[in-house]
Amino acid sequence: KHCFQKSTTTSLSYIVRDIALVCTVFYMGTQIQYAPSFALRCALWALYSVFQGFVFVGIWILAHECGHQAMFDNGAANDTFGLIMHSFLGVPYFSWKYSHARHHRFTNHMEKDTAFVPAKKDDGMHLMSKVQDKVKAIFHMTEDAPIVSLIFLVGHQLIGWQAYMLFYASSGYKSLANFKDPRTTSNLSHYSPFSPIYLPSQRLAILVSDLGLIALCYGLYYATQVMGLTQVALLYGLPYLWVNHWLVAITYLHHNHGDAEHFEQGTWTFEKGALATVDRDFGFVGRELFHGIIEFHVVHHLFPRIPFYHAEEATGAIQPMLGKKYIRDNTSFLKALWRAWTQHQYVVDHETKPGVLVWAK
Repeated sequence: KHCFQKSTTTSLSYIVRDIALVCTVFYMGTQIQYAPSFALRCALWALYSVFQGFVFVGIWILAHECGHQAMFDNGAANDTFGLIMHSFLGVPYFSWKYSHARHHRFTNHMEKDTAFVPAKKDDGMHLMSKVQDKVKAIFHMTEDAPIVSLIFLVGHQLIGWQAYMLFYASSGYKSLANFKDPRTTSNLSHYSPFSPIYLPSQRLAILVSDLGLIALCYGLYYATQVMGLTQVALLYGLPYLWVNHWLVAITYLHHNHGDAEHFEQGTWTFEKGALATVDRDFGFVGRELFHGIIEFHVVHHLFPRIPFYHAEEATGAIQPMLGKKYIRDNTSFLKALWRAWTQHQYVVDHETKPGVLVWAK
């Protein structure tokens, strides 16, 4: 019971801390232009982009927690802070909140999960499956060349997030909230109030999310008038690209593991899907800047309204009860990403469990 209790003071302290970090790192970034040499400026911009990217992801995760109503007891407070923080990072808050809720509801369901639904061999079950099949055909023809795998992985990390937001890529073919026809593949944008991703009753909230993004665009435009396009691109654009990378990497690895099963309609249950989630370790950055979303994700899927600052304690409480059902992988994060990308291409039927699919070996 203690782990479910939210503290307004604690939640606000994390928000204030992360905003202060963003401002501090931003100010340091504005001083890079005064470095005495071009080489030093390049090195400092690289360092700035990486660290500010980490801090931006922390802001993103706090907004994600607001979407789960896990930061404050008051729903309006959650949505207000979540809308502001996600809009700052170019995320349509309510749009993401609604589709992400369906991911939690149908985790690892082969038809109804909303993201990273794996392909079956010789079968396209995703929305946009024709495009994906062409990409995968090229990949399979060249998969033995590490450089080709790396190029595809970099592309996945850089544009995967926007591909999902614009085209609902990698989602299950029955995952639409307003689903009518399995062949419907038009207007699958998170930014459209009329997308079948949402119910008609949710359209106004989607419009509010879009207004938040319009405010961001105006803010960036104003900043370019004051600071110049190059400076804004360096101060905001570079960290934004790192956010794209980390979001895709983190979510991709949450349910991508040799022991994480996927399920057909007849065998899926909420418990099975939630437990097909992987806890990993990302050191100081994961625990302190990413708020433990990598380290304690299993408990988040079982109880998404537990505040992140209680997730470690809650994990310690449930892990003994889960026994072998609990999946934890201590492989280094980037190594695990490379392994998943190169080895987990599609799923096949489990040899002894009907309706259960495992990664092909």
